[in-house]
Order: sequence, then C-alpha cells, then structure tokens
Amino acid sequence: MRTLPQLGVLALLVGGGVAWHVYGEQFGLPRPLALVGLEAAAPNAQQRGQGGGGGPVGVVVSPVRTATVIERAESVGTVRARDAVSITAKVTGIVEQIRFQEGQTVREGEELVVLDAAALRAELDQARAFYDDARSQVVRGRSLQPGQSIAAQRLDTLEALARQAEGRVRQAEARLQELRVAAPFAGRVGLRAVSVGALVQPGTLVTTLDDISRVRVEFAVPEIYVARIRVGTPVIARASAFGERRFLGRVAVVDTRIDTTTRTVRVISEFDNADEALKPGLFMTVEVEMERRNDALVVAEEALDPIGDRNYVYVIRDNRARRVEVRLGQRLPGEVEVTSGVQAGEPVVVRGIQRLRNDAPVRVTETLTRPTS
Repeated sequence: MRTLPQLGVLALLVGGGVAWHVYGEQFGLPRPLALVGLEAAAPNAQQRGQGGGGGPVGVVVSPVRTATVIERAESVGTVRARDAVSITAKVTGIVEQIRFQEGQTVREGEELVVLDAAALRAELDQARAFYDDARSQVVRGRSLQPGQSIAAQRLDTLEALARQAEGRVRQAEARLQELRVAAPFAGRVGLRAVSVGALVQPGTLVTTLDDISRVRVEFAVPEIYVARIRVGTPVIARASAFGERRFLGRVAVVDTRIDTTTRTVRVISEFDNADEALKPGLFMTVEVEMERRNDALVVAEEALDPIGDRNYVYVIRDNRARRVEVRLGQRLPGEVEVTSGVQAGEPVVVRGIQRLRNDAPVRVTETLTRPTS
C-alpha cells in the first residue's frame, strides 16, 4: 500500500522541476536539491550520444558534376516523300508498252507507259498533208508574174487556211506526246495499276512516283515553344519498326500560324534517307532540341530530399551536413539537373539521408565518382 505515497512524492518532484524551469531560471532562484540529484543520476544528451554510439553519421557522397543537358519537346509525325505524285493517263488509249518495273528507280523524263498511237499518227499525217497543200497554194499565189494577178481576198483566204492547217498539225503532235507517259522527276515508282492492252481514260492511275532520297516528317509542338524553335533546329526521330535506331534531321519549315483550337504550331522537318529506310506513311516519334546546356550542374537523383513541392540536398561542408534547397531542371537517367543551390564539385549525400538533420556531424565512408542509379 506504499505505492500511492511513492507516486505522490514522485509527482511533487517532477512538478517542482517543471516549476523551476518555468520560473526559477527567470528570477534567479536556486536549483532544487532533488532536481540536482535527478540530473546527476541521468546522463545528458551529449553524454548519451558519445556513450551510446550517436556520433557522426556515416554517409556516402557523390560530387556535383557538370554535364551536357538537352531540353527537348516530344511529338509524333508521319513520313512524307519530298516529292510524290500519282502518274495518270492524259488521253484515252490502249496500253501498248509498259517500260518500268515495280519499285524501280527512274530518271526525270524517262518513259513509263506508251499508249497505242496508230489513230493519232494517221490524224497527224492527214493534218500535215493538208498543211503542205495549203502552204503550196499560198506560195504559188505570191509568186505569180506581173499580169497574172490574183485577188487579194483569195490570197488572204489561202493564208488563213494554211495557218489553220499548221494549228491542226501542232495539236495532233501534242496529243501524240500525251500518249507517252513519262516521269516528271527522278524517283522510285510504286505498284503497277494497268496492264498491256488495257483501255485507259484521262485520269486513270498508272503507278505512283516518290522521291524518298530525302523525306519530310510533319508534326506539331505546343505554342510555348514557338519562340525557341526555328529553321535548322536539330530533330531526332524514331520508329518502332527500327528499334533503337535514331534518324537525325533538322527543322525545314515552321508554320506562320498557330492553331487556335489545339494551341500548337505545325513544323516540317527533313531527313536524309539515302538507304530509303523511311517509307512514306511511316509513323514516327519526334524529339526537337529546344536548348542545349553544356555546363549544367547535375546530381544523383537519390540525393534529393523532397518535402512538399520543394527539394533539398545535404551538402557536406566542414564535416557537417548542410541542408540546402535546390531548384530542379531537366531529369536525366539516374540524375537530375540543379539550377541553383549548389556548386560544381561539392559533395552531396546520396546514401544515409534518412538519418540526417541539418548541421549534423557526418563521416564520409565512400565517395562515388560516377552517377548512381
């Protein structure tokens, strides 16, 4: 039954100690003997740290390093040939010859298809004969001797008929040329859409022709980048069909208008395609280089100590961990750019952060010279 009295004594001692801490130090009152005895019996915080293994915290650090950081904007686009056209017939006719192989590379002006020209040749011969006759009559009329006059009106009529006949000849020659289907530029022909003996009409598809020695990729970027994207800006494109292969190109055209619905601007980039790997219509992922910083400061991502929307790192200065707020830039694989708060070469803690507080004494157990993952 001595428990209650003992608890009462203990409460009095504790209450007296609290009262002295609140009022005694303020008015210079002497420390109670009981409190002095209790403090003597219990080690202080520094003694507990020294005697209980609470000394400098062992940490692993990695120095802040400089690196090249590239800020990119991502988009998607579709490959288009630099020049592309559908080859069609211009006149009605029967296919007489096909002079190309599917997938073949052709030169500018090379003949691809020839239509039956027998009827047009006959028409041309007839027009030439009529023209020759009309021109002969005009020559005879002009060469008459004095006294062998010819009415001026008759001569005018003959000259008009001659001009008319000449026009018919030129018209027949032009139609004859239209029977010859040729390549308007150098490139690679596609699949054949007609056969020998087929009757074609004006507009009938014969084949396609694409110049893919250079290709274009059209895409759109948000309007916030419009001030930083310009002709010549580097572009990197990838397609799932080619795995990790990257195609390097440059911006060729930036649209003069911003789409008010999507708030984006259209961009056309050009890529060398000597091996013709990129085919028109191929879907591609595009990265546009907005800015390149060759002396950016980066730290290991695991060095960050985020609190809310702020980020901190522990920098080792005078063997103590100084908690420093930093601002972040671009994120890299295993690293992050830091735009303020630290300097190049400063050691930052990457392991042991959980045991640290600001200005805590530390002991560096290892220094990592490469970015940690």
